[in-house]
Order: sequence, then structure tokens, then C-alpha cells
Amino acid sequence: MDPPLALLLGFLLAQSIEHPFEKWSQKATGWLLKSSIVLLGFGMNLHKAFEAGKTGFVFTIFSIGITLLAGWLLGKKLGVDTKTSFLISSGTAICGGSAIAAVSPIVQANEKQMSVSLGTVFILNSIALLLFPIIGHLLNMSEHQFGLWAAVAIHDTSSVVGAASKYGHEALQVATTVKLARALYIIPLSLLTAYFYKSGSSKISIPYFIGLFLITMIIGTYVPEYASTYSLLVIIAKKGLTITLFLIGSGLSINKLKSVGAKPLIQGVGLWIFISLLSLVSVFYFTH
Repeated sequence: MDPPLALLLGFLLAQSIEHPFEKWSQKATGWLLKSSIVLLGFGMNLHKAFEAGKTGFVFTIFSIGITLLAGWLLGKKLGVDTKTSFLISSGTAICGGSAIAAVSPIVQANEKQMSVSLGTVFILNSIALLLFPIIGHLLNMSEHQFGLWAAVAIHDTSSVVGAASKYGHEALQVATTVKLARALYIIPLSLLTAYFYKSGSSKISIPYFIGLFLITMIIGTYVPEYASTYSLLVIIAKKGLTITLFLIGSGLSINKLKSVGAKPLIQGVGLWIFISLLSLVSVFYFTH
């Protein structure tokens, strides 16, 4: 089953029955996603990933800065609550729910602000997972171009990997590498947020699983005699990702969509369209 289809089936299921294990599902989703990404490293070449990372570095630095600035301006223009606006901007700029979860305790966001921000990002993730591969093919994007675009313009790692795996192996390698490198910017964002909000005692979340992903990629590159085993592990990883997206979809009900509210959703959509178009133009410009 394709990742986008798994997400859609989960969403349709959520409309027909109430999720009986929602809290358990949220925890399982996080662990399953991280484990799947670590296993995907066995199917990636370290040298090619490094080259993709160098290309993506410029996109990452530029896009994070411009997204945070645009988010602040748009949120102010729409009159969105300051903390909610910052959470949506952070999630769009770096890695969706992970970034929101990292900075929420630092800015002392309440449950409503977190829920609205996560809901906004989650809705757009789901749309991107379904829409981006279609747009990529319509624009005749190469796998390398699509991988870069997806890593910059899609919020959560799960949707980035899901969309890229649908597009092709090279797209998956580029998108995963650039996105995980991007996720490391949670650390400086958290430190800067703590400084400006004067909350230095807040715990900063560090995505340690990225280190494990790097280790599996090194093993897959320099210990090639177990290639058949690595192929099996990559298949397991892709199945795990599909299950992850199904669980994510099953947690998205119509009531949750309604609870987001108009202004934060408008901010999220506007910011997402802005960074999607800007990164698309940049990818075509710098890769020709």
C-alpha cells in the first residue's frame, strides 16, 4: 500500500468510528516513525547523501529564516495569538510537530495553543503528502529536485518521507537526508527561543535518532556484504512508515479540523503556500 493511500484510509476510518486508543497511538506513531527512519539508513549511500546534504544546506538556512519572518508578519497581520503564531511558524520552518513540541514548553504555550498549532500543521501535512507527488510529475521534476522540494516545503518528516518514497528511491534518499539535517535546527531554535523568552531552565528536545540514522547509513555504505539483509530492513522500514501514516490519518477527525479555527489555519495555509512556491522556484533555479 502506498503511504498517501494509508493516510487517506486512516482519515476515512476516523470519520466512521472514534479512535479508542488515541493517546497510545500518538506514542506508537512517534516511535514507529523514528525506527522506520533509522532502518531506512541501511538503504542509503553515505556519499550521495552527503552531496544531497550540501545542496540542501543553502536551502535549509535560507528557508528557515524567511519562513519564521514571514510567519511572524502574517500572524501579526491576521491577529493570531503570538504564541500560536510562533508555533505554527516554527512547525512550518523546521519539522512540523517535532518543532512545535520542542518550543511549546519554552514559550509556556497552553494546551489550546499547542492543539491549534499541531492541528494546522497536521492538516497541511496530509494535503502535501497527497498533492506533492502529483505536482512533481506534472512539472516533470527529477527525483533529486523533488527530494529537495519535499524536504523544504513539507512540514513533518513522516509526510516528507512518505511523499518522497512514492516518487522514487533517489527522491527518498535526498528528501530524508535534507529533512533530518533540517530537523537538527530544532536545537538552535530552542536555544534562541529560550533566550528571548527568558526561560533558560526549560528542557530542550534533541532528536537523537538522527545520529542512529547516520550510523545505519555508514554501515550500509561500508559493510556491503550484508546487502540482502539491508534490503529486507528497508522493506520493513517502508512498511513501518505506511503503518505510521495510517495511524496519523486515524487521529484526524472532522471535529479536530473544526477546532483549529479560521485565522491560524489561514496563517498556516498562507505560510505553506509561500514557502512551497519559493522553494519550488529556488530548486528549479539552482539545479539547472
